[in-house]
Order: sequence, then C-alpha cells, then structure tokens
Amino acid sequence: MIGILIVAHAPLASALRDCALHVFPECASGVQALDIAPHASPEESLSLAKLAMAKLNTPQVLLLSDVFGATPSNVAQKLNNGIDTRLLAGVNLPMLLRSVCYRHETLDDLASRAQAGGEQGIMPVGCTAPLNQTGGPRHATSHCDHQQ
Repeated sequence: MIGILIVAHAPLASALRDCALHVFPECASGVQALDIAPHASPEESLSLAKLAMAKLNTPQVLLLSDVFGATPSNVAQKLNNGIDTRLLAGVNLPMLLRSVCYRHETLDDLASRAQAGGEQGIMPVGCTAPLNQTGGPRHATSHCDHQQ
C-alpha cells in the first residue's frame, strides 16, 4: 500500500487527516499529517516531515500539500524524488478521500485519481430559498465579495 503524507499550514493537515479517518478509520497507519506552524523554520519543518514520512513505513508515498509555493509545499518538494513519491498541491477533502480509497494502485495511478478527485470535488452550487420562505435576494445585486 502507498502511504499518504499531508503537509499543510497548521491545523489543516491534521484536520484533513481526522476527516478522512472519520470515514475510513482503518487507514490510520497509512495516512500521516504534518501541520507546519507559522513560525517554524524550513529546516525544522523538513526534519519533522522526514520523520512523518518514515512513520508511514511504505516504499512509496503520495505527498499532498495545501498551497503551491508556500512553506508546506516547499518542504514537501524537498521530499519528492519523483520515483518513490508524487506531490500534489491544492489538497482538499475529496482529493484525500479518493487517495485513501485507491492506495492499492500504482503511485502514478493514485496521483491521477487524487488529482481528479480534487478537481471533481469543486463544483458550483446554486442558491435557493428555503421552501417556506419568501423574500428578496440574500445579497444586493450590486454587492460583490472579493476574497482570496
């Protein structure tokens, strides 16, 4: 089985692992999480990542990080050799659940399935009013939310 290591800003990695193990508790030993603290040095984070990867005790590891170019992703990149590991940035829960379900496949297939799961888990959802309520729109049509 392929191990999964989530490397993300604290507390996201642990939260994602906890959610996945809520659905698949039998996979606890195959999924590790490393929360990168806000003021942790890259060297300390890399050392902790190597320990987390060793705990998996598997010959191959799928590395999942949250934001490409941020410290967690940079740490995971230093673990990624492209032979025994694959790294995907932009981890989300659908991606992780898909990864847990297909850990028995090849590393390349698992990485492809994980990416597809992450992409397919993102979808627009229409806004509808509850059945017994009337009224106007929840937001003024001229109001725009700009969040990043």
